[in-house]
Parts: sequence; C-alpha cells; structure tokens
Amino acid sequence: METLTAALRSLLPHDAVITDPVRLRTYECDGLTYHRATPGVVVLPDTAEQVARVVRVCNDFGVPFVARGSGTGLSGGALPREDGVLIVTSKMRRILEIDLANRRAVVEPGVTNLAITEAVRDRGHYYAPDPSSQQVCSIGGNVAENSGGAHCLKYGFTVNHVEACEIVTPDGDLVTLDRMDPGYDLLGAFIGSEGTLGIATKITVRLCRTPEAVTTVLAAFESIEQGGQAVSAIIGAGIVPAAIEMMDALAIEAAEAAVACAYPKGAGAVLIVELDGPSAEVERQFAQLEEICSDAFELRVAASAEERAAIWKGRKSAFAAVGRISPAYIVQDGVVPRTSLPGVLAAIDRLSEEHGIRVANVFHAGDGNLHPLVLFDDAEEGAGERAEVVSGAILDLCIENGGSITGEHGVGVDKSRYMPKMFSADDLDTMQLVRCAFDPRGLSNPGKVFPTPRLCGEVPGVRKGVHPLVESGKAEQF
Repeated sequence: METLTAALRSLLPHDAVITDPVRLRTYECDGLTYHRATPGVVVLPDTAEQVARVVRVCNDFGVPFVARGSGTGLSGGALPREDGVLIVTSKMRRILEIDLANRRAVVEPGVTNLAITEAVRDRGHYYAPDPSSQQVCSIGGNVAENSGGAHCLKYGFTVNHVEACEIVTPDGDLVTLDRMDPGYDLLGAFIGSEGTLGIATKITVRLCRTPEAVTTVLAAFESIEQGGQAVSAIIGAGIVPAAIEMMDALAIEAAEAAVACAYPKGAGAVLIVELDGPSAEVERQFAQLEEICSDAFELRVAASAEERAAIWKGRKSAFAAVGRISPAYIVQDGVVPRTSLPGVLAAIDRLSEEHGIRVANVFHAGDGNLHPLVLFDDAEEGAGERAEVVSGAILDLCIENGGSITGEHGVGVDKSRYMPKMFSADDLDTMQLVRCAFDPRGLSNPGKVFPTPRLCGEVPGVRKGVHPLVESGKAEQF
C-alpha cells in the first residue's frame, strides 16, 4: 500500500490522497452504518482523467477499487476495501451544460440530485427522479444504484432519465455509453450495476417540463391496512399519480419528533398522494381520489407550494428522523405486488411482536416498494442479531409474495446473500458473465451484489468447468 500510495501522490494533488487513519474513518461506511470497513487509501479526484489514472494504477498493482459519491447509499454498495482504494467523486460537482431545447443537462457525478432541478426550475423544467436524500445524494450514486424516489411510480427510475454516460472502465479507459448507440444496450447494463462495471464521470440526464397543475393530498387513516386498501383502489381505478407514499404510526412519531410535520393526531397511517399533469385531468383524478379515500378520518389538500412542502417534509425526513426514537436501525428495501401490501404489512407486525423488535414502515406504496426500518439498541446484547433476523425475514416475505429483495437501494453487501433465493446458480453465473466482460480481473467494487464470485479471478477462485452458456455457444467467456 505504501508503494501504491506513492504512485497515487505522483498523479494527484497532495491533499487529494488521504492516508491519515482518523480521516479514513470518515469513509468507512455509507448510509447503512451496520457494515463498516476502513479503506486502505482514499483519493478525491476532480477530473475524469484523474479518475482514469487512478484506476490504471490500481490495475498496475492488482488492487481493488470502490467508487463513492455522497455516501448516502443504503445497501453497503460503497463499502470500501481495507486492501484497496476508495475513489470519492464528491469534488466533481460541475453542471457542464444545460440544453433546454433538447431537454438535457450534462453533469459530473458529484452534482447533487436536487441541484439539477434548482438549476432549471425557473425556466419551467426539473429532473424527475427524487430519492428522499435528494438534497445530498449525488447523480453518480443514483446511476450506480438506479435510484428512484417518490415520483418513480409515474416517471420511472434513473435509467429512464439518463441519455448517456462517460465512464472509466475497470481497466482505466475513458469511454462513452450512449442511449443511441447501436447494438447491445451497454448504458442500460451499466446503470444500476452498483459500481461493478466502472465509474461514471459525466452523465447526460433528461429534463422534464414542469406540469401545468399539481395537487398534493394527505389522507389519514386509523390503520395501515386501510391505507393499503386505498392504494390498491387508487391504482385499480386507473389513476396513476405522480407519487403515493405511506407512513405508519411509528414512522409518523419519528417524523414529528424530528421536524414537527404536524400530521393528523392518532393516525395509524398517512397516505401522501400527489397528482400532476393538465389541470382538467388533475381535477378529475382528485374527485375520484376523494371518493376512494372516504374511509380517511382527515383529508388535507395543499393550497400552496409551502403547504405542499410541509406535507412532504415528514416523509422526506423519515429515514433520518428514526434516529430520534431508536439508537440504531436497519433499513430494508423489498418490493411486493400492491395487492399483497395488507397481508405483508400484517406479517411484518407479527415478526415485530415475535422478536421484540420494533419496525417502522415507510414506503413507496404505489409500486409496492417497502422501506421497513428495523429498530434496535446496539448497546443491548443480541439486539443487533435479532434485528438482522427480522430484516431477513421481511425479505423472505417479499420473495414469497412474488416480489423482490430490492427496489431502489441496490444489493450491495447487505443483501447479496439473498440473491440465491431469487436466482438459480446458472442465473447468477450468467450475470457474472456480463460483469467479467467489463471487468475480467474483478477489481471494480468486488464483493458486492453476488454472494460468491464464480467467473472472474476473485477469491475464492475461478468457476470450475465450462459455463453452460459458453458451452452452447450462446456466450463468450473472456
């Protein structure tokens, strides 16, 4: 590592290479603090060329590297390697171009999600994907995890809003992946690959026109089951809101303690529904919504942009707010069909009671993307282990109900062991073939996504025998 560090210092400004043990601790985890590792060395490049040089040095030394943006990820996707280099892109935060005629913006990976909207809002445009951490999360991280957000129900995920990416490949080349490129959809493969296929250094995003009308509604229900039924009824009526979010009583308690969001007292659940589009369409959908939510004991409609922000305030702060009611927590990210929401939520309640672990539920109800927050006291012996059991059982529930182990947070290190529950060994090997086509040496964010490496030269070694797809002539192993 000393020789490697010396090589890095020859390429970057002195203050861009961090080896001090105390400063390294800053980067030992992402937003999921349950998993920690102190990086061998941290570098802070401020150009794409510097990123490429660092990656080439890592290749020369055979040292693994991990990319990190703002560090807000929730799956351990940016967990560093103690024997490797952590490449932090937070200094690369320039908006390089805004092209409203073609509804595009070109940005560096360290630009925050919300900064794009702020740059074009006064000209009638915005960037649609909006993770709860949008004030601080970076576009590079959004691309790596294919992040969504509250408005992904109507507008889609990051992959639906990225037109091109300049990337540093795992062997240190600078190349551009464009949506219009002929042949394989390499851009689609790269987005959501969690840093295993390279590092984004320049991103071209699609901008949306500000809708003519927006109506934001807060509906308070006595129980979370009533809220779940309302969600199914809304979608069943053919309404596609911009967002449908739900919080249970425990999540509301945390939000009140943190930001005093003033949600209706005594609510077992609140539903936030946002309608947008042409004024006539929004009015028609709101009339339907009022009828569907007739079981709600309070229906609050935002009359101004300030009231709209107040309604969203509690939901946007929910993850961080949980720190007000619990010393530690694990946030999960499973997905279930909307029709399964009431049954799955009831099963989560039973798990909570059985193990003596509180669970606060916050989720994108419109697409069944659950974000249960499993609360525990890490000073209590065995509490962390019980929380892990509950967390894993929730993912099992999602799979059993025809869902997935992740909707937007990614697999990272946190959920890699659950991959075999969703995919067969041959499925996982096929995915590894894609990874190895990009990264045959297995140096780019190793140890993430896959439970056991099979095809690349990662420990514990190369897969024995010929892969069935290679043998059949349908794929080539590099």
